[in-house]
Order: sequence, then structure tokens, then C-alpha cells
Amino acid sequence: MKIIGLIGGMSWESTQTYYRLINQKVRDELGGLHSAKLVIYSVDFAEIEVLQHKGDWKETAKMLASAGESVESAGADFLVLCTNTMHKVAPQIESSVSIPLLHIADATANVLKNDGVTCVGLLGTKFTMEQAFYVGRLQDHGIDVIVPSEAQRESIHFVIYNELCLGLINPDSKVTYLDIINSLAERGAQGVILGCTEIGLLIQKSDTGIKLYDTTVIHAEQAVQFALSKI
Repeated sequence: MKIIGLIGGMSWESTQTYYRLINQKVRDELGGLHSAKLVIYSVDFAEIEVLQHKGDWKETAKMLASAGESVESAGADFLVLCTNTMHKVAPQIESSVSIPLLHIADATANVLKNDGVTCVGLLGTKFTMEQAFYVGRLQDHGIDVIVPSEAQRESIHFVIYNELCLGLINPDSKVTYLDIINSLAERGAQGVILGCTEIGLLIQKSDTGIKLYDTTVIHAEQAVQFALSKI
């Protein structure tokens, strides 16, 4: 079994979900008392969040590259960055280590293609929904991406940073998110990506008949697949 290196804390609310899902999947695959071999570097998200909203991605890249180096030094065989938004600096992290990084957008695209999805809606932070580092990565896989309207993007972003990252689950926000998901389906989305690792705390597949792709679940499952593979 390979050692999984998690770079988490963005936020810790979703990082604990990664830890739980990865260990559950290893137990399901191997049985008995098996659990995952992993190391975690958890950052102080307050420091990252300030830099995000300042647009200082260069400094966030330095911080996460340093985290990646620490995780590699601790014995990890590959990296899992437990956030969608900070994959904006994935190239800088990859260039600072000698071990591979399992990209969350690639992991999600693999599932979409297996399901025959060619057009998908995307929920996430404004950075994820509006910038090319994520949407473009999906498009490179041949998947068309529909993003919410500007007002909807503002609402989604606000809920992520002011509620979900603080562990707050607001029923009114759930209604808002479900309305946005329905609007994306009406615009032609065959499914909707929950493209922020906290959104799964608010929205579950049982809440709607529209196909949802929870990136936290997808990323964690593919991390286990890689950890247990012979490659």
C-alpha cells in the first residue's frame, strides 16, 4: 500500500471528511482492521484565505509547495491536495516535489467520462467557477462546463466562506444551492459538480434527482485506488 500525503486544512471541515472516506474505502477494499497509510499537513486556512482574496497566488503557492515538500519528506508516495480552489497552484506544488499529485479536476473528469457526461454544471468558489485553472482543465478532457450567473456565483461563494468553512449548515442556503442546481440542469447540464470540498456538507445526492458529482468523494476514492494499485 502506498502512503497517501494529504495537504489539508482548507478547510479542516472537509479534510476530516477526506480522512474518514479514505480509511473507510481502504477497510472496504482490504477488510478486517486495515486502514490507510497516510500523512497529513494541515495549514492555517485563515492565512490562505487572506491571500486568496488579495489575489496573492504566488505566496499561496510558496506555502503549499513547502507543505508538499514536508509531506514528501514524511514519506508520502503521492500528494492529494484537499481543496478544489488551491489546485490553481498545483503546477507550483508539482514542481517542488518528486512525487505525483493526484489532480482533483482530472479525477472528476475521469468519472464524468465514464458516465458519458459531456456537459456539466459547476459549483465552487468564485475562483474555481470563474478562472481557467479548473474550468479549462475539464474542457481539456472534452467536457463542456456551465457556470451559474454572477449573482448565483456570489451567493455560492458567500455560503462557502461564511458558513460551510465554519461548520455552519443553514437550511436556507441549502434551498438556494438546490435552486441553482436546478437552473444549471435547465440550461443543459447533464449533472452538477460539487466543486468545493465543503459543499458535500450541505448538499447530498438524495436532495435532488439531478446527478451530483461530489469532488471530495471522487478524489478520496481515486486516492485509495492509486494507493492500492501496483503502479
